[in-house]
Amino acid sequence: MIGIINYGVGNIGSLQNALTFLGLRSTLSKNPDELSRCKALILPGVGAFPPAMEKLDTSGLVPFLRDWAKKKRPLLGICLGMQLLMTASEENGFTPGLGLISGRVVKLKNSPRSIHIGWNTVSPRYSNDLIPGEGYAYFVHSYACQQETPEVVAETTYGVSFASVVRSGNVIGVQFHPEKSQQFGLAFLKRFADGVF
Repeated sequence: MIGIINYGVGNIGSLQNALTFLGLRSTLSKNPDELSRCKALILPGVGAFPPAMEKLDTSGLVPFLRDWAKKKRPLLGICLGMQLLMTASEENGFTPGLGLISGRVVKLKNSPRSIHIGWNTVSPRYSNDLIPGEGYAYFVHSYACQQETPEVVAETTYGVSFASVVRSGNVIGVQFHPEKSQQFGLAFLKRFADGVF
């Protein structure tokens, strides 16, 4: 069972549909007791970093997620969910994140538009089982984790290069939306669910 964290900031319908299409059972919850019984967790997210972090905090999920990661249990952050895994964000001021992956979220610079929306290339930085080859994925964001993050698995360029996949142990973040990225995204979700990383 995969737990989708329902903290009021996320594109959960299409994510649930993608998991169902792959034959994967999922549950939607913000209850730590229910989520703790899952094999893996997915932290989705759409919107701005500060209110999302506040909702996680008021839901009592911050200590739960930090403890989950400390126990080396699989956790996937998608889009804003990936950014929340970081140390901090500069969006609308300075806001601390979950601190599960070192790095800072900053506004995309020198980009053709203020929002990176649409299909773009995800290029692995080194040979790995998580992103075994280059592919196209769907993005919607205007802030990103920059290259100084040491755990960068793959990168994408939109004006500047940014980390599109990060990993620290069993904690993984993807800036793109795998549930909207057709075969490339579905294959990634299946690898995450199967634990092939």
